[in-house]
Amino acid sequence: MKATLEASRRAAEADCLVLLLGESGSGKDFVARFIHIHSKRTGGPFQVLNCAAISNDLAESELFGHEEGAFTGAGRRKTGLLEL
Repeated sequence: MKATLEASRRAAEADCLVLLLGESGSGKDFVARFIHIHSKRTGGPFQVLNCAAISNDLAESELFGHEEGAFTGAGRRKTGLLEL
């Protein structure tokens, strides 16, 4: 655990993208929040996305959003997580 937190601290200090991989329940969300809280971006937004929970049909809409009327059932504009 100490090694993980030390690596997380180094990641928080760097201005870079971080990819966390691991089994379900391994603490990826905890580590991601730790990195965000200890980074220069702590005042900015933090978005969580569980890719396994999103169907292929909804992935594009969740990530990139959509405009009103873009497809059946799109009654209003939705901002995608990447834009948020």
